[in-house]
Amino acid sequence: MQRIYSITLSLFIFISSLAQSGTSGQTLQRPKLVVGIVIDQMRWDYLYRYYDRYASNGGFKRMLTQGFSCENTLIPYAPTVTAPGHTSIYTGSVPAINGITGNFWWDNAEQRNVYCTEDKNVQTVGSTTNMGLQSPRNLLVTTICDELRLATNFQGKVIGIAIKDRGGILPAGHTANAAYWYDSQEGKWITSTYYMTELPQWVKDLNAKKLVDKYYEMGWATLYPVNTYSQSTADEKSYETKGVGTGFPYDLKKYVGKNYSVISATPYGNSFTIDMAKAAIEGEKLGADAITDMLAVSFSSPDYIGHGYGPNSIEQEDDFYRLDKDLGDFLNYLDSKIGQGQYTVFLSADHGVAHVPGFMKENKIPAGNFNEGAVLEQLNQQLKDKFGQGNLALSFSNYQLVLNNNAIDSNKKLKREEIVAATIDFFSKQSSVARVFDLHQLDETALPAKIKEMMINGYYPPRAGDIQIILKPNYIEAFLTSGTTHGMWNPYDAHIPLLWYGWGIKAGKTNRETYMTDIAPTLAALLHIQMPGGSIGKVISEVMK
Repeated sequence: MQRIYSITLSLFIFISSLAQSGTSGQTLQRPKLVVGIVIDQMRWDYLYRYYDRYASNGGFKRMLTQGFSCENTLIPYAPTVTAPGHTSIYTGSVPAINGITGNFWWDNAEQRNVYCTEDKNVQTVGSTTNMGLQSPRNLLVTTICDELRLATNFQGKVIGIAIKDRGGILPAGHTANAAYWYDSQEGKWITSTYYMTELPQWVKDLNAKKLVDKYYEMGWATLYPVNTYSQSTADEKSYETKGVGTGFPYDLKKYVGKNYSVISATPYGNSFTIDMAKAAIEGEKLGADAITDMLAVSFSSPDYIGHGYGPNSIEQEDDFYRLDKDLGDFLNYLDSKIGQGQYTVFLSADHGVAHVPGFMKENKIPAGNFNEGAVLEQLNQQLKDKFGQGNLALSFSNYQLVLNNNAIDSNKKLKREEIVAATIDFFSKQSSVARVFDLHQLDETALPAKIKEMMINGYYPPRAGDIQIILKPNYIEAFLTSGTTHGMWNPYDAHIPLLWYGWGIKAGKTNRETYMTDIAPTLAALLHIQMPGGSIGKVISEVMK
């Protein structure tokens, strides 16, 4: 009996030692740093439209040839604008779930337009302006950055950076160590008391360099001879916004010490963002230990340039050649600072953009503008004539008309269904409108399944209007006689790039349909962490080794 007991005890000790040696010698493999790059207003076709002139050692060709490209990545909701785009990339969800239904939205509880990251309970940190009254509190779900913080018991650091406040705040999530954005009034990187009460010294040091003025001193001339820009129309077209000047070369010296907002509408806004990203890596020691950190960087300048000049402009072509060089330099920096193969990068966009209507008309393609202000005035007059009460339509928000429901409910003579019917009849006669319907009847609306799904995914009732308008292709929601915008379901707005590179990523591409919402769950799988709480995306398994 004693012999059996001894054998059993020895066997137990042996098995236990094997188990212990098998687990104690293994660690979970993760990259030191994850860098998320969102290019504000990058159509997918920019990857190949400018391909021949992208530098061989630049960012785009390096990621395309050495990384993985999801060639058919789409946005699965509308409106396709900045705040929902950044949010959906990092949450794996859609506005119907995460609550970020636009840059602004009509809040039915507060009966006013609300800005996506506004927060009156915080204060600006880093400047004397009100540009820091921002936080992620309007976001209803976690981001992949939050999940990384949770998975590492808050040991992994998360930093968000963008010229636009919403581009830095929403990706970084609720638990970020910090998000930083640009104060265009004072020319400084700032944050809010949601994150801290004083800027770190490394941010103060960067602000003290007054880099904006140094970039202004350089001026903006084309990277290559202007007459060789074969992917653009002629410079100085009447349908382009004059912006920082009338044409190349742009004299920026006149803005030194005077106007700090202009840099956002030049390629130097991208360079300035990378300056901040590098400073964050150095100052916060991101990627310096075995615990994975995350840096969420958004490049806002392509959006400012694109709105003013359009996809067929020399300005945007030059912007992407310069951004390509900046991205290449940044990847080289990551190689030297973090180590080759020690970091993971993804690159995508929050939305695309429509061509300038003036350009399309010039080339015999149907296009036009939807003048919201004029249409709203006409509608209210017709409703007043018909129902005897004015101001029954309050505003437009994200291609949705907001009705004055308080006035309708308080007047027993008014019937909502009659006002809705009259409004729909009015819009159906507008030459720029393809569809119009009551959002309360969205499920019953006759629409192609794909478009209907996008509308449903973008609809969060507490933050929505009453009547949805869908414009005809190449028509834009703007009264401007120059420039362009985005926001609809069409491929030029909804087809975006998605590139993967670095640790854990294999080289290749796929042409199968993937979605913006697949990015966060794919990162979760790569890092072996939980996907965000509102995620509905699927893992893109092809990208991983």
